[in-house]
Amino acid sequence: MRFIHFVACALAFHAPLYAQEEPAERPAEIPVAAFAGGNQLNSAKLSQNGTRFAFVVVEGGKRVLAVHDSDTLEPLLAIDLGPRDGFNWFDWAGDDRILISNRMKLSSFRYGESRLHAFDIPTRQLHFIGFEDQGWEGDDVLHTDPNGEYVILSLSERGGIPPAVWRFPLDGRGASAAVLVQRPEKDVYQWFADDAGVVRLGMSWTSKADIKIYYRSGPDDKFRRVTKVRGGDDEALDAWDVMGIYAGRDTGYAMVDAPDGRKVLREIDYSNGKLGPIVYENPRWGIDQAMFRKGEGPIGVSYTDDEPRTVWLDKDMAAVQSQLDAALPGSRVRVIDRAGMKRMLVRQAGDADPGALYVFTPSRLSLELFANLRPHVDERLLSKTEAHDIVARDGTHMRAFLTLPRGRGRDQLPMIIMPHGGPYGVRDTMVYDDWTQLLANRGYAVLRPNYRGSGGYGEAFERLGDGQIGRAMQDDIDDAYDWAVAQGFADPERVCLFGASYGGYAAMWGTLRNPERYRCGASFAGVVDWEDLLAYDSQYLARGRVRKRWYKDVWTPRITGDDKFDLSSISVADQIERLERPLFVAHGTRDLRVPFDQYEQLAEAADAAGKEVEMLELADNHYLSDGSEEARLLEGLLAFLDTHNPADEKD
Repeated sequence: MRFIHFVACALAFHAPLYAQEEPAERPAEIPVAAFAGGNQLNSAKLSQNGTRFAFVVVEGGKRVLAVHDSDTLEPLLAIDLGPRDGFNWFDWAGDDRILISNRMKLSSFRYGESRLHAFDIPTRQLHFIGFEDQGWEGDDVLHTDPNGEYVILSLSERGGIPPAVWRFPLDGRGASAAVLVQRPEKDVYQWFADDAGVVRLGMSWTSKADIKIYYRSGPDDKFRRVTKVRGGDDEALDAWDVMGIYAGRDTGYAMVDAPDGRKVLREIDYSNGKLGPIVYENPRWGIDQAMFRKGEGPIGVSYTDDEPRTVWLDKDMAAVQSQLDAALPGSRVRVIDRAGMKRMLVRQAGDADPGALYVFTPSRLSLELFANLRPHVDERLLSKTEAHDIVARDGTHMRAFLTLPRGRGRDQLPMIIMPHGGPYGVRDTMVYDDWTQLLANRGYAVLRPNYRGSGGYGEAFERLGDGQIGRAMQDDIDDAYDWAVAQGFADPERVCLFGASYGGYAAMWGTLRNPERYRCGASFAGVVDWEDLLAYDSQYLARGRVRKRWYKDVWTPRITGDDKFDLSSISVADQIERLERPLFVAHGTRDLRVPFDQYEQLAEAADAAGKEVEMLELADNHYLSDGSEEARLLEGLLAFLDTHNPADEKD
């Protein structure tokens, strides 16, 4: 059974690309459903030797793992993963077995229990990996045998106590064949193994949010305490974000901050915690990710300026990248998974092209198109995106991305300003975006500003957002409006706000706070009461730097400089009586990140204040896992905009 629109054709290192020219007439409308539902192929992974690959698709209310043959590209089987909200992740164990993590919701624990299973492809059997009685976290895999024979798994006997480490076979023999490889140690709640499966490092947390690091150089050594990282010491803790431990040596790698806040890749000696030489740094941008080859070390890094980029440190991979760039010119080409040099999964895309997935076999220079990521979106009808610098009222520079509708010129356009979610450490880039392209296809200019607090522009820029939710961060969005009007792109009377999560909050708050600018506002999964959300999050945020950053750095009067500051002054539910403009609010009933009761609070507050808000309930979660529900959201949004800010103004 085929779950998506498949295209399979051998390429002689070239592929047809549509040249995008400004049409004399406006492009045809692309159906909303074509943009809805997650890009299913983003989850694609190769088996150990690259003979197979798999990816997750959503079928109705369930998730399905589709497995394909890498040579023929034909489907081999489909594995039912159960309800869409109950799936965590999958990974390969060799070429014949797949590890699958699922979760079960518990009333007392926000994210529920996780449980691990192994699916055996030759026998089509699913086996539970773990104990009948065990703790909440059942999927902490420290090492997977390359041949798929076993996993090394960290497990607690029950929730809230330190875990032991066990070797579990994957052949169906179950818990009776499990072998203990590391006994629990006092307060050690996280273990790490090297690439041979030997447990080498442990971390414990104290009541003061300090972290103690225990390490050994080999299987015959005893663990000893290397250091204690003080709670809130972000720089020291970054060095212990373990990126790989290698058998036979003490050195590994860490992404740490340079003096100016850029992330760089450095060596670290785990035996003493000392940082070694820099492996890679970009002179302007911090790195996002490092790619490793098992048993060796880093072979590449990625960073983002206006768009994601890859730098290969390995000469063979650098040569592969050059070949792929030549084969798919005019687009952004990225290797998303590798089975050594035997086979690779390659994604090609552009800011106005949702892209496609290819299977590349270097030994025979074979690049085969497997599937278009958005098969029902004709990229010839999409709009290019431009990058611009905007200067805020206090002189702060921010980057913004402008997408103009095709066939409508560049002046006095109806505009949607779309702030991103997060808000901290997150940003928009030049990559293809479904919602942006849908709105542009319907005739709207779309502006996505990276307001202060956004990630990717250095720690100083991110810290400018501390204590500024609903205030200076919102000022930046208003300043983006002023810029768009001053440049002539936007008709000042025809600008609306739309966003999701924090972006949904910013859209609602901007509509209330600045009705003189915005004609309407629309939100999905937006926060409406900050005090309640922070209380909700306080039960689940990690100890140490995450909690310190969120509660002390972001919210306290020490940062805001205002001892009388009250969160109700920037909360939508508390300020709803200020509403003067049309407002559209949608929310998922299964949202665990911004709980559904936030939506219910807004409905009650609006009713009490006598304010009319267009409300839409979705049977979905915070991340819109169900494509049909996302289509309902987008249809509702377009209908709202057509009523209150039509792209073609009616006389």
